This record gives sequence, C-alpha cells and structure tokens, in this order.
Amino acid sequence: MKKVYLDYSATTPVKPEVVEAMLPYFTEYYGNASSIYEVGREAKAAMNVAREEVARLIGAKPSEIFFTAGGTESDNWALKSIAQDLKAKGRGNHLITTKIEHHAILHTCEALEKQGFEVTYLEVDHQGMISLEALEEAIRPETILITVMYVNNEIGTMQPVKAIGEIARARGVLFHTDAVQALGNVAIDVDHDRIDLLSMSAHKIYGPKGIGALYVRQGTRITPFIHGGAQENKRRAGTENIPAIVGFGEAARLAGLHLQAHIEKLTALREKLKDGILSAVPEVVYNGHPTERHPGNVNLCFKYVEGEAMILLLDHLGIAASSGSACTSGSLDPSHVLMAIGLSHEYTNGSLRLSVGDFTSEEDVDYVLEKLPAVILRLREMSPLYEAVQGGRA
Repeated sequence: MKKVYLDYSATTPVKPEVVEAMLPYFTEYYGNASSIYEVGREAKAAMNVAREEVARLIGAKPSEIFFTAGGTESDNWALKSIAQDLKAKGRGNHLITTKIEHHAILHTCEALEKQGFEVTYLEVDHQGMISLEALEEAIRPETILITVMYVNNEIGTMQPVKAIGEIARARGVLFHTDAVQALGNVAIDVDHDRIDLLSMSAHKIYGPKGIGALYVRQGTRITPFIHGGAQENKRRAGTENIPAIVGFGEAARLAGLHLQAHIEKLTALREKLKDGILSAVPEVVYNGHPTERHPGNVNLCFKYVEGEAMILLLDHLGIAASSGSACTSGSLDPSHVLMAIGLSHEYTNGSLRLSVGDFTSEEDVDYVLEKLPAVILRLREMSPLYEAVQGGRA
C-alpha cells in the first residue's frame, strides 16, 4: 500500500543533512557549552553558528535569538514575561490578540486574565483575516502587547504582519507574533515587519522536535521565564541541548537556501490538490485566504461528513492527514478557528487539513485525488442527514 504523508503542518521529517549535522554532538563533541575547556568550547562554537543561521532566516542579529524547548515555551515566555514586567512598572495591563490563535497563545492569555490582565480577542472575517481598523480601535492607553500569529496553523491564512507592526510601533505597543507555521515557508524580516518578539520551532522546518527559539528585538526587556544558571545570556536557564540546537541551525540554513524553490513547489502542489478536490467533490468549502496563505496548506470542510471517520479511512489507505491542529486532535469540540470564520457545525464537523511539504510528490497528490472522493461518498452514504437530503431531491 502506498504511504502518503500530508500533515507537514503538524510536523516534518528531519532531513538527512540535519541528522548528519547533529550526530557528532551526541558522541564526539559532547561538551557542556558553559564549560571553558576544549570540548565545551567546541559545543559553544557550534551553538553560536546555529544561532547565526536561525537569526539569518528571519533577518535578526544572533544576539537577539534565545533558544527554547519549542514554540509553546516561546509563546508563554513572550506573553507572560512582557506582560508581568510592564504591569509591574505601571505601563498597563491590556493585551490584544485574535480568536484564531494557537492554544499556546489563547491558553496563556486565559492564564494572564486570571492574574488581573485584560485581553481583547479580535474577530476575523470569513477568510481568517483581522481588521486593521478594529485593531487600532482596540488599542487603549494601558495596552502593552499585541500578539497576532503570522500564519494560521489550521486554515493557513497569513496576516498583514507588516501593517500590524507599524500600527503597534506608532502607538508605542510591543508586537509579538507566533511564526511557528510561517518560519521557512514565507520570507520573514523582523526589521521590515516591525516585529519585537517572534516565536519559532525547529520541527516545522525539517529539524528536530523539542527545540525552538524566541526572537527578542535588541532593547526590548524580557525577564527570565526559567530560572537557574546563566545560559542564554542569563535569559533562559538550563544546560543547552546542543545536538538539537545544531539541528535547528542546519534546518534554518537549508530553509533559507532553498526558500523560493520551496515556496514555488508547495504552492503548485497545493493548487493541484485543492482544484482536484473541489472539482471532484460537491458541497465542500475551501477555508482561508485564497492567496495570502501558507504555500502548502489546503483546509476543507465537507458537508455530511464526520472528520475523525474521514481521517481513519484515509489512514487505512495509507494517507496521513488531520482534521485541524495536532495539538487539539484529542478534542471532540469543533475547531475554534473554523467557528471564528463563521462556519456552521455541519461543516466544521467535516474538516480536513492537508499540508504538503518538501518530500511530497505529484504522484502523492494524484493518489489522494484518486482515493479521497470515494471516502467522502462512502461516509455521506452512511449519514442519515445526507440520505434524507438526497431523498428530498429525488
């Protein structure tokens, strides 16, 4: 049976070049980067090279990159540390975000609300875009931070980040963006986009899991989130995971080197997949912005279909896909993103996210286009509602 992986938005396989770069740092260059003897200095030198590569990918300075355990930690660190520090200084207690953020942001905002912070959750339109006018209207004298994700992890919509950054800068408010889905998939320039803090993760760009980073613009004060030693310029304690950091650096280097070709390939595969499904299957909605979106994301909702059953049947055919965020795959609740863009329950229950990547082939897409319509038809024939509607049309 053919195996087709179409869940690159959940995670990516580690590229062979990344594995090769990491291996020596498990056995040969195993030193603690805080040590001053040779094997420690070798580890620290490798870490510094990786920091430079990650910085280069987003147009930052190496000194502005702080390694973390992943995107979730980076989000938590940015929001909690900035908010608590500025509130303590009497700067304010109000944050602005959106209703379609990753739960790493939404749950952090909920935790801050329990500590006395106020949070405005901006609405989005049916394509998942925020209103810049609504953002400006939401800013108050006590607003201290705006956090809006760069690219949505479910529907792929890319927000007008530069415009958001300019609004924040003009109003004296810090701007953070969760760029976990954007990194390596769109061109990012933190200076051009007026970004003050940016979260990222290696496993979305063919690097290892459990390693990420937070970009903090020079001059932006951020208090430590994890206390202990003096690692990461006294900002993030704990012995550095050198093999993973090296892997992140190599993945970032490769992403920057091949960015344009990567975008072009994924966009072509995305459009073929989307057009093929829409032409073969009736009563389906294509979610997200038609052009301002992740190059590899196809998010669809099928009427009269239950999402989990669809994923299981596709898995039986060797196709790995998802019904939304991998971080909420165990939940029976409809996607908060799909609800926010105005879809009814009859559509949100049948959501499917297909995301292509560097190892996806034309043959993979052809295989999905061959198998998916039959899966949808089979599930609809099992639906009493579909049967009733079809009977009414007869």
